[in-house]
Amino acid sequence: MEPCAECGAPMDPRSCDELFQTLLALDHARQAPWGPLHGVSVACFLLQHPSRLPADNGARAWALLHAYLAGGLDEVNQLVGRARRGNSHRVKGGPAPAVRDTALPHRDAPPSRFSATIHDVAVDGSFPSAEFTERVTAWAAATVDAWS
Repeated sequence: MEPCAECGAPMDPRSCDELFQTLLALDHARQAPWGPLHGVSVACFLLQHPSRLPADNGARAWALLHAYLAGGLDEVNQLVGRARRGNSHRVKGGPAPAVRDTALPHRDAPPSRFSATIHDVAVDGSFPSAEFTERVTAWAAATVDAWS
C-alpha cells in the first residue's frame, strides 16, 4: 500500500482518515486521556494533512500546538478561553484575536514527512490510553519541527 500523500505515513492496515475517525470518536466521549487532548490531536492531524486546513490556513492549529508544547493543557485551555471570550457577542469592538505571534511559517510546500504521525499515536489502531499523552506530545513536537 502507498504511503499517505500528505503525511508520508504507511497506510497499512488503516488509512489516516480511518484512524482520525476512530480518534474523534474517543475524543467526543470526553474521557481522559483522549477528550482533553482533542484540540491538540485535531491540530496535529490538520497540519499533517494540509488539504484539510480551514480558512485560517492553520493559524489556530499552529498557535494551539505552540501553546501545548510551551505549557501543556493549562496553556491550551487559556488560549481556548481567550478565543471563546473574544467570539462572544458581548464583546464590544469585535472579537479579540485568539492567535498571537504564532503565524504558521511560510513554506513553498507543506512538509511531506513527519517523525511521528497519527499511525504512531494509534499504536495498534485503538489509541490505547497507556502513554497516550506522551504519544500526542511527540506528535505535536514532530508536527511543529517539520513545519519550522
